[in-house]
Amino acid sequence: MDSILVGIGTAVWLGILTSVSPCPLATNIAAISYIGRRVAHPRQVLAAGLLYTLGRTLAYVVLAFILVTSLLSAPFVSNFLQKYMNRLLGPILILTGMFLLELIKLHTPGFGMSAGVQRRAERWGIWGAALLGLIFALAFCPVSAALFFGSLVPLAVQRGSGILLPSLYGIGTALPVVVFAVVIAFGAGSVARAFDKITQIEKWARWVTGLAFIAIGVYLTLAYVFGIFR
Repeated sequence: MDSILVGIGTAVWLGILTSVSPCPLATNIAAISYIGRRVAHPRQVLAAGLLYTLGRTLAYVVLAFILVTSLLSAPFVSNFLQKYMNRLLGPILILTGMFLLELIKLHTPGFGMSAGVQRRAERWGIWGAALLGLIFALAFCPVSAALFFGSLVPLAVQRGSGILLPSLYGIGTALPVVVFAVVIAFGAGSVARAFDKITQIEKWARWVTGLAFIAIGVYLTLAYVFGIFR
């Protein structure tokens, strides 16, 4: 039971951390701008926020499910992962932590809401929020890719969870948009203050998680690769 709760908590936290990282945060801000146009209709704002969350979650679930089931369904790969997963997890966490601490940097072009995507979303009306969530979820940048492919997918493989953990991760990535949807619906004047708070916690949350990942990765490497602590 404790193991399941740890997996659930980790998946949600990885999603939240992804959501406030610079690149995904930019797409979430674009989504908030799109959703905020319906400020005169609080119910539509809330519905658009939930649809955006649904779109992001669906994208991550489908991608993770394909990866996890493909890895676990192949006998050789499944046996390999069962035997060596703990050994691989340590170095993977160390690399992910280094990305979070910006010790490793990859420069990629930013991703914004292009005019074409915006026009298509507008044609879909309120359902366009789901389209934005789907597209933005697949716009990986180094940090979000490291968290998804380097942390969530190995965690889902280890737990044999191709749906639950990716779903929670997807909800976590859209959480700021849901929060802003509620704020916009019930008090548009609070948006600026809420945004300031989110941008303030991003750096320390990323650093704390990065240091934790490296520490856990070093421990797992020493324990399962070098046989220390066992």
